[in-house]
Amino acid sequence: MIIPSKNTNSDEVEALKRLVLAQQSLLGEKNKSITQKQDRIEHLEELVRSYRYRQFGKSSEKDYSQFGFFDETELEASEEAELVAVIIESEESAVIKASKKKSGRKALPKSLPRVHITHDLPEHEKTCECGCQKDCIREETSEQLDIIPAVIQVLVHARKVYACKACESGIATASLPKQPIPKSNASAGLLAHIAVSKYQDGLPLYRQEAQFKRINVHLPRNTMASWMIKCGNLLQPLYNLLNDHLLGSGYVHMDETRIQVLKEADKTPESLSYMWVRRTGDKYRPIILFDYDPRRTTCAAESLLPDYMGYLQTDDYAGYHKIGLRDDVVNLGCMAHARRKFTEAQKAAPSQKGKISKADMAVQMIKKLYAIETGIKDKSTEERYRIRQEKSKPHLQKIREWLDKALATTLPKGKAGTAIAYLNKNWEKLTVYID
Repeated sequence: MIIPSKNTNSDEVEALKRLVLAQQSLLGEKNKSITQKQDRIEHLEELVRSYRYRQFGKSSEKDYSQFGFFDETELEASEEAELVAVIIESEESAVIKASKKKSGRKALPKSLPRVHITHDLPEHEKTCECGCQKDCIREETSEQLDIIPAVIQVLVHARKVYACKACESGIATASLPKQPIPKSNASAGLLAHIAVSKYQDGLPLYRQEAQFKRINVHLPRNTMASWMIKCGNLLQPLYNLLNDHLLGSGYVHMDETRIQVLKEADKTPESLSYMWVRRTGDKYRPIILFDYDPRRTTCAAESLLPDYMGYLQTDDYAGYHKIGLRDDVVNLGCMAHARRKFTEAQKAAPSQKGKISKADMAVQMIKKLYAIETGIKDKSTEERYRIRQEKSKPHLQKIREWLDKALATTLPKGKAGTAIAYLNKNWEKLTVYID
């Protein structure tokens, strides 16, 4: 019988320990790799859902959800439960307010002219069965909206010509009033109609050409395009005046949108150009100016705001950052852009039934801020400031608390993580408005 030594047992135990530790390390690495792959798969699935929704889904950001169930573990804290109660209460009050709105057909404007059409009974129906003649006791009226198609006419300018019969000289011809486009057969009314149809109603020139063709008027689109260019030159003084008022208003909301321009010099047809839009804050008579630029650069943005002083509201595009660093410019963020990123996260990763995701929570919290603004839009500046300090500021503090917790518990690569990071990065700019 061979008795193993103590050293042999200890060596085997150490070897087993090393083997277990190696297996645990290998298992940990595999688990880490699996977790990374799962995160990658979830991220790619989010992208696929996001692209599908962008291609085939609705573009509206309206939120019709009514969250009466908040059982996610992250909402168990008392302050978050209180926030949920506030949101539910605001939603219920919004539903009650919406239910009070009158439904049915709206009355036609009283400013429209009325044409009265009388409908009477035939003579034989005006005699009662008893033989007496019936008397008219009242009229029952109903209104119907009618339209007279646009009337196109030809203005014939007759210019009187005078001469002296005695000396047969000194011929004088009455001059024409100044025309928008000299030597053109387009009146100011026609030019205004084409411009409004194209730029306000979005009716392309080739469709307007077809409309004129139906009434036997030959008006090629290239002719109308030339007219619109000349009208742009005519309106330049008005643009300059509006631009001066906009730059002196003290508040400008600015954004740029992509457009595609065909046959542009030094650019392929597939490349993008940009329409830059600026707007003042006057809700009664706002100034809205559109400027085209093939570039999306800081220089393009700066060229539209020379020597500007005041508040500048934009998204987080880097081209605006340099302007916001000026001493006399205060950069404001746009809550609609922050909310849009959360709505994209909702579409990319819809929450399961009975659950509420971080994106759902953020949208509901931002919705409360919009509800406050809706209620004070017609109030004075002082009253709006007071209500914002009383209601918006505490609500923003609760959102900030929620945001700090969400930053620590959300993966940065997903749509929700991107939205949370955007909200955190632009927090100061998004909250300036309450002051």
